[in-house]
This record gives sequence, structure tokens and C-alpha cells, in this order.
Amino acid sequence: MTQGQLPSEEKEVTRGSGVPQDETGMAASRGCLGLWGVTRQLGLAPGLRPPLLAGLGDRGGKQGLPVARVQLLRRLPRGLASSASAAWAFCGRGAPVQGVAGCWGVWDEASIQSSCTQANGPNNYKESPGGGDKDWPGATDGVGSEEDPDTNALTPMMIPEKFPHVPLIPISRNPVFPRFIKIIEVKNKKLVDLLRKKAHLAQPYAGVFLKRDDNNESDVVENLNEIYHTGTFVDIHEMQLHGEKLRMIVMGHRRIRINKQIKPDELKLENKRKKRKKSQRAKEAEEDQGAKDQVMDLVIKSATSSGDEILMVEVENVIHENLQINEEVKALIAEVVKTIRDIIALNPLYRESVIQMMQVGQRPLDNPIFLSDMGAALTGATSQELQDVLEETNIPNRLYKSLSLLKKEYALNKLQQRLGQEVEEKIKQTHRKYLLQEQLKIIKKELGLEKEDKDAIEERFRERLEDLVVPKHVMQVIDEEMRKLGFLDNHSSEFSITRNYLDWLTSIPWGKCGDENLDLVRAKEVLEEDHYGMEDIKKRILEFIAVSQLRGSTQGKILCFYGPPGVGKTSIARSIARALSREYFHFSIGGMTDVAEIKGHRRTYVGAMPGKIIQCLKKTQTENPLILIDEVDKIGRSYQGDPSSALLELLDPEQNSSFLDHYLDVPVDLSKVLFICTANITETIPDPVRDRMEMINVSGYVAEEKLAIAERYLLPHARALCGLDESKAKISSDVLTLLIKQYCRESGVRNLQKQVEKLLRKCVYKIVSGKTKYVEITPENLQDFVGKPIFTAERMYDVTPPGVVMGLAWTAMGGSTLFIETLLRRPKEKDSKDGSLEVTGQLGDVMKESTRIAYTFARAFLMNENPSNDFLLTSHIHLHVPAGATPKDGPSAGCTIVTALLSLAMNQPIRQNVAMTGEVSLTGKILPVGGIKEKTIAAKRAGVTCVILPAENKKDYYDLAAYITEGLEVHFVEHYNQIFDIVFIQEKN
Repeated sequence: MTQGQLPSEEKEVTRGSGVPQDETGMAASRGCLGLWGVTRQLGLAPGLRPPLLAGLGDRGGKQGLPVARVQLLRRLPRGLASSASAAWAFCGRGAPVQGVAGCWGVWDEASIQSSCTQANGPNNYKESPGGGDKDWPGATDGVGSEEDPDTNALTPMMIPEKFPHVPLIPISRNPVFPRFIKIIEVKNKKLVDLLRKKAHLAQPYAGVFLKRDDNNESDVVENLNEIYHTGTFVDIHEMQLHGEKLRMIVMGHRRIRINKQIKPDELKLENKRKKRKKSQRAKEAEEDQGAKDQVMDLVIKSATSSGDEILMVEVENVIHENLQINEEVKALIAEVVKTIRDIIALNPLYRESVIQMMQVGQRPLDNPIFLSDMGAALTGATSQELQDVLEETNIPNRLYKSLSLLKKEYALNKLQQRLGQEVEEKIKQTHRKYLLQEQLKIIKKELGLEKEDKDAIEERFRERLEDLVVPKHVMQVIDEEMRKLGFLDNHSSEFSITRNYLDWLTSIPWGKCGDENLDLVRAKEVLEEDHYGMEDIKKRILEFIAVSQLRGSTQGKILCFYGPPGVGKTSIARSIARALSREYFHFSIGGMTDVAEIKGHRRTYVGAMPGKIIQCLKKTQTENPLILIDEVDKIGRSYQGDPSSALLELLDPEQNSSFLDHYLDVPVDLSKVLFICTANITETIPDPVRDRMEMINVSGYVAEEKLAIAERYLLPHARALCGLDESKAKISSDVLTLLIKQYCRESGVRNLQKQVEKLLRKCVYKIVSGKTKYVEITPENLQDFVGKPIFTAERMYDVTPPGVVMGLAWTAMGGSTLFIETLLRRPKEKDSKDGSLEVTGQLGDVMKESTRIAYTFARAFLMNENPSNDFLLTSHIHLHVPAGATPKDGPSAGCTIVTALLSLAMNQPIRQNVAMTGEVSLTGKILPVGGIKEKTIAAKRAGVTCVILPAENKKDYYDLAAYITEGLEVHFVEHYNQIFDIVFIQEKN
């Protein structure tokens, strides 16, 4: 039910039960008060004031209240007053008044006709004792009553059966059903003037029609197609003017249909006034009426002067189809009543009014027309659905449509009730749980089983500090925060921040160190048990243990292991922690861009927490753990800071004894922590950070080392993962050697581990599927398990032609051979004065410069060695470094490029199985390079027998293991003349 269309649903309406039948005036007064009370309590007429009650005598006029029709009813004959009282007693709850079938706003057609008959026609108001229209409410001076010029209480005593010309009031969203009231506001000045003058002429009638567009807020329409043609004939009970806005209380009476628009030239005034009596009072009334006619004539002309706005229409009454009360209609009526009662049971908002309406006076069961309208008005259906009910002339169909809307409303109310009950039940459970918890706390407190929250928290923090040696400055901060916590409310945000801060402060292992292993023999056994080779790292760790044993106390150190991927840098750190009996903590800073990951967040931020180092101390509960910082060469940088700069304080032995985390804001001693960092390359590590670390190179493995690692570690571990033993699957050393040479040539053993696991998985599949019970892998059937070989040749050239020389290169994956190819681009020209050099192979800037230096030096060197050879001076040469898709850079190929150019110029191949590396200067000096171990391993893997190295790299070569250098002829050179003598020895001979 929307917008106050339900008659009589407020408490003030129901206060007049039991009124005697002879107190007609008081009954009508209660009805007037009930109408005002409905609109006031529904919030639809906040500015309206109640009409004067008949029982108040003349006090209403003195107080300036609007004049009600009840005053006029007291002057009427008893029979007329009884019949007219139905117009105002429709909201009363008392006993039926004489001549009225019911007093609940249910005006059936019989009662209306009876009222009209007893009143002797629609214009009998002129025969009132007061005489004429002067005493009629609202017909005083054309503006309003003297007491309240903006408020008129207007309701004619009789409703005419036919009233063809009515003002058009378009409304939105909800139509007005017959026998229901509605508050309507009009702002259009022409329509306001027309309605007021109509009321002054005792014709307070209008036609209310629903607009087709609910979003149209206009008070008038310009085309009849903008509204539905079926509407309601209404009686204006009261109107109140607020500035330019007119607020009216209207009551619907019957359905009407628009025939046509009344244009200004067709409009004529009707109901001319008869001549008045010759008395002074009659003359005054006649003069007033003449003035009203003139005013009305002018108003209508001005109100309808515009051709765009429709103000008046011609209407006809809607005739219902004959109603036959049969079983189907009775069933529809009963179902509608039942559904209404169900809705009332779910929603008590309309319960009292509707129950009274269905019990007092005429029952709605006897009037199916009103029952269908009431059912539709009770629902919150759409405007289109309500309009369909209003337009339906077949009563059974209207009842069916109303029943459909009621069923939808009932389903909606049931869903609303269920949701409300669920929410209420949830709230009850939460509230009950809260009350029980509070009672439990009080009971425990009274029994001494539990202390206050603050006391328990403080006691827990104090217990943590009992076995710790907390520095004095840290203890002062803790005591201060404890006192601060005692003054804070438990539910405040500052309380939780302070509690979390104290939790971190008391979780740090102040002065607590773990028992460290200082036994060299046991440490060596652990390191050998987990890793093969890596002698430099093992030796450095044993030295660290020896120093700690001699000093009698643990110490901290900062080491950095760098080398190609897969050589065991991270796994050796875990073995070191086990050898030293230290707690192990690992985190990676690869791609890290936020300084707060290391230094922590400041407590002002929401969700602030300490950095990784403080988190490590809390997790390990010791001041001397082993912390592995992985990927220090891949650290990032952003607007949030440079984490590499934050590492300076962390990795500096002079500063990390008082490391300051942003969250804790107290110094923390990290001098006993053993930091181990890992990296693949050292060039991207910032110089200040690299300067603070002890760098240890972890180079790649040769084939013999890989074979030993596979047999000792990789194969047993893979067998354990797959659930196999040697009795079910056999992999020989020849198979592993072939696997290393043809599938796993990289420096590390990570790919070798994947291939071994792949072999064993396929063995498991064959055994489980029932194909065989024993699998033996041999070099002949290896391809059936791992596919075709990736590397089929040891090197690109078995025999190097003129212009091609093998060099040695270092990569992040280890060492490799690098061939330099040179070729004449076009035939030598006799008249050509100067040659050229074109370079390809995706070379970097440093390598391009090295190529130009080598080209210049080669031309100068060839002129000294063989002045008659002008090949390099006049030829156009193309130099290429395969493979073209691999980026290459660095100066170490200088001597190799010079040798390739000289070999092409002399058209003579160099000595076979020779590989060289070294940077060449513009004068021919051979400068030292890096990666000697990787390059030597690559040369041996490629079957090279002679290696030429810079003289200054002699120390690096002699540090290599004997099995790496075994069988190699090595030459250490300082100038290119020595290389020329080695590789072109045959020409000299």
C-alpha cells in the first residue's frame, strides 16, 4: 500500500467507537479528524492542520483554524445531515450513522444514490440555512477564509453521478483507486488557479490519470497520449496553498474514461446562478456570485489560453460488465481475503485498519469491486500493473489480477520476514555469546583463575624476559611501553599497536646464543658428506671454525659465493649451518625494491612489521644463526629506495653490531651472525657492497666431477624419491658419462639431476605397468629414455681452415669454446687503396672495440712480418662470431681475432687443437682475463691439447686441480709475437 491510499489505518482514526446514532455531528467530526490523522501519520501531509471539530463550538473560529463542513452539517435537516455524514465519517470507527450502510470509507453505489436522493439533487447545497455560497467553506472571497487564507476544507455533501467536464490532474507511479484518499501536490500556476476557482464554485471535482512515463514530473501534459485514458473521478476534500504549490487531499469515487480534450474556444461556463431573494443578504450573495462568475470566466480564459497544455477534459463513467456471482467468483473472493489476511499476519503495518474494515459495517465480501481495488492498493506493484487493475471492467478478471499482485506481495513479505528472522537470530546468538564470555571472565576473576587482560599481557611479556640478557637501553624502552600500555583502553588502536611492539621487543633473543660445533673433524665429515669438490669453500669454513675454537667464542663473518647456476652455492650454505650446528635462515633479495623488507616499516604505517633480519632472530631464537642472502647480484631499485644501500649497514662488520631496524627503533647486535651471500656474477653487485664481503669463487664442474657427483649424490637421492633400488633398475657409469657429454654440458649439475630423475621415472613406469620387472639402461638404449642427443659434436670445426681460430669464452653457465671466422667479402681489387672490415654476430660495444684494435694491430704486424703482403690493406673482410643469436661481449677475444685475420691474410690454417684467450692492446701486449678455470674446463671438454693464456693468469691456472690440467700443453704469453710463433710454427719451419 503506497502513498496513503488505504482509508483509516491510524490510531486516531479508531478512537470513536460506540458513538450514538443521534450524535451525527460528532461522528462526522471524528471522521474529519480521522482523515487528517491518516495523512499526518503517514507523513503525506506534514503541513496540514486538523479541521475544527463540531464539539468545539466557536473556539475554532477564535483560534483561526480552518472551517470544517461539520459546521454546515449541524445546520442541515436531520435526514440530510445523516445522508451527508457518509462523506466525512468514512474514517470513523463508530457505529453506523443513520442512512449510511457503513462508515469505513466504503461507499457502495446504493449508499451514494441514497445520499444524492435525500439531498434532493446535486445542487441542494444552495438551500442551506445559511443561504447561498457565502457560508460554504472556501467560497468566501476567492482567496480563502479570513482565518487562514491558504487552507480550505472542501467536500461537497453529494457526489454527482455524471460530471462530464473535469480538470485533468496527471500523477506518477500509483493510480488512485475509488474510495481511497491520496495527497496530491500541484505546482503549475494555471492548473492551481483552475482548481481553486472550481472549488470556490462548489465544484471541487477533478479527474486523476496516471502518466505513462514514471519519470515525467510535469504537473500538466501536452498530449493525451502521455497519460492512460482510464482514471478516477475524485473529490477534493481539502486544499492548502504553500506559495506557488497547492497541496490537496482527494478521494476517489468512480472510474472515468477520457473522451476528448476541451479546447479554450469550446469551454463554456455551466450552472448559471438563479436570482437571489430581494433581501439584503440575498443581494450581497448575488453580488458576490456575480463577481465570482466574472473571476471564473477570466481565470478559465487565462488558464486555457495556451494551446500546449491540457487542463480540462471531457470524461464519461466506466461501466462495469454484469457480475454473475458463481462459484469461481466466490472462490476468487475467498482467496483474495485469505491472502490479505496472510499479508496482515506478516506485516502489522495495516493490520488494525484492514481488520476493522473487514469486520465493521458492510463486509468487503459483499462488494467484490471494492475488494479487488483494496487488494491491488495493498501491494507495492508497478504502475503498469496497478493501471491494468484500474482499467479492467470485468470483475472476475480484476479479482484475478488483484490476487496475482497479492500473491507476489505475500511472497515478498515472507522473504522479508525470513531475512529479518535470520538477522535477528544471528544478533541474538552473538549477543548471547558475548554475555556468556563476559560472565565467564567475571567468574574467573572472582575465583582468581584469570587476571585482567592488561595484567595477563604484562605478565606474559615479563616471563619472556626472565632468561634473557636484555641491554639496559632496550629495557628502558620496554618499561616505558609497559607503563604506556597500562593507561590505554583495551579497544583503542594505540593499545594494539603498543602490544604488538612489545611482543616483538620481547621476542628477540637478547644475549641468547646457540651451542656451536667447534670440532674440525666432525665439520669436515659433514661437508664431505653433502658435497663433492668445492675445496675453497670447505677450507674457508674449517678456518672459520679453527679461529672460533682458538678464541673460545663464536664470531660473525660475511662471505659471498659466486659462480654459475647449479653448482651448489645455496645447498653448501645449508651444509655449513649443519656443520657448525647453527640455526639456518634463508631469504632471497632478487628483484627486491623495498628497503622496508630489510630495514622494516616505521610504526606509523598500518600493518607495519620489522624487516627480514629481525624476523630471522625471532624465528631462530638465537643471536648467532647462519643467514643466507640469495641472489645479491639481482637486487632491484625503485622509488621506495635502494635495498643495496640498506645492505651496507647489514653487511658491514663495523656497523652491524648496532643494527637499527625502523620498526624496533632500538640497536640490535648482529656481529655474531654468519652471513653467506650468493651471486652468479659480480659485475652487477654494487662496489661498496662487494667490498664488504669476502668473495669465494664456485666454478663449474668438469665431466669427471659431474660423474662423481651423479654417482655419489644425485643417483641415490633420485632412487629414494622414486622408490627404486639397484635390484630393479641399473644405470652404469658409461650411461652417466654419455648423459653428461651429450645432454648436460652446462657448468652445474641441476640439469643432470633432472635427466637422472627422468630416467628413473621411466623405469618406474615400465615396472608398474607390468612390462618388465627389471630395467637396465645402457648407452645403446639411452635414447629410448631421454630422446635424441642435444650435443652431437664436441666442437664446430674438427679441422680449422684458414681464417678460423678457436677462442675461449666465459658465460654465466660456465666456459665454452668460441670460434672466430673471417672471409673475403669480394675479390681483391688492384686499384683499391684501402680495405674494410664488417663485423657480425651480435657483439657488444667492448667486443666491437676489441675487433677494431685487433684489425689495426694485425695490419701493422703483417707489414712488419711480410711487407710484400698487402692483403689486409686492400681487401674487404667480413668477420663473424657464431652463434648469431647469442649476445657476446668482452675484450678476451682480442688475440683470437688477430690470429684469424693473419691466418686469412697468409691463407694458412693455424695449428690444430689450439685454443687461446687474452686481451690484446694496440701495441700487441697480451693483457690478463678472468674465468680461467671455466675456460680451461671448456677447452678440455672440446678436446683441445694446447691452450694459450696471458702470462699474468699463471697463478689462476696453477690453482686448478690436477685432473683439470692433466694432458694440456699450456703457454703463457706477454706479447702477440709469442702467439704467432706458437700457432704458425709450420710456416717458419
